[in-house]
Amino acid sequence: MSLHDRWIEERHHEHYYKLAKKMNYRSRASFKIMQMDDRFGIFKEGDSVVDLGAAPGGWLQVAKERVGESGKVIGVDLRPIKPMEGVVTIVGDITDDNTMLELLEKFGGKADVVLSDMAPNIAGAYATDHARSINLCMFAVNVCDRVLKKDGILVMKVFMGDMFPSLRRELEKRFQSVKVHSPDASRPTSSEVYVISKGFLAKNTIEPKPIVKEEKKKEFTKKGDLI
Repeated sequence: MSLHDRWIEERHHEHYYKLAKKMNYRSRASFKIMQMDDRFGIFKEGDSVVDLGAAPGGWLQVAKERVGESGKVIGVDLRPIKPMEGVVTIVGDITDDNTMLELLEKFGGKADVVLSDMAPNIAGAYATDHARSINLCMFAVNVCDRVLKKDGILVMKVFMGDMFPSLRRELEKRFQSVKVHSPDASRPTSSEVYVISKGFLAKNTIEPKPIVKEEKKKEFTKKGDLI
């Protein structure tokens, strides 16, 4: 990256960072989902929304604002999310059926919109980071198979690379429309893009497995003086 490009990126990042602070949003990522909603019409008043990888809560704030009091918003993350009014949060791994069942229980139904801003821990090797990003995206797709309503919407982040076409094929099997977009609030030099998939076909609906609690093993008790 040239010095000029680095300067532009830093100014761009700083602009949205300061704007988020000024408007009391938890991260500059709030502006990404705002811009995508304005362009693609993601949220409707009264919608039910699931946000994966929701910490620190920037997307949750915007989702709640846009679905209104009659809507439901729930966020899931491995890290705790500071509470916010009208939003339910779960600390857990969404790839675990126990977390999925907790989500369904607290949600009380299925979602109109699934959001995923999940990203891997950056290793610094692009091929590895890209592969991990695709893997997380497939988990988000699997969540849709479990919780998304027919005709629902999925919005997720992905790092572009040679595995993206295979992910897109999986999305095109499940949705009527799949579009790739880079919001203005994204860093200009970032490889991240967002995929907006609309019109969920609900052909691969999967019911999560019930939680199976392990029975406590009976402890051996010594009786008498037998050796």
